[in-house]
Amino acid sequence: MPAERSEQIADTLNNLNKLLGHRSRLGICVLLARHTALSFSRLKELLDETDGNLGAQLRKLETEGFIEVNKKFRNRKPVSWYRLTKNGRLGLMKHLDAMTHLINLKS
Repeated sequence: MPAERSEQIADTLNNLNKLLGHRSRLGICVLLARHTALSFSRLKELLDETDGNLGAQLRKLETEGFIEVNKKFRNRKPVSWYRLTKNGRLGLMKHLDAMTHLINLKS
């Protein structure tokens, strides 16, 4: 493999966001990119996650500013609604662009 190709690959790998390297966090962001907001229970169902794991992944995304949470009550029960922030959308797009670039690199 030519050195130039190796440098291209290394540069592109640096554009991958480590936060989105986890299956659940990437899945959360992709789902939220397609919807205005999703509830905790809906994300749990779609991603087939446990409460604890999903909660931990959502907290990491929230801490990094990728998502926002809005807590409301429905029929006197608390419901947490999550949405992708502008920063989260940009981070996701940059990550997916880097993945697409890697896939399309010719050997």
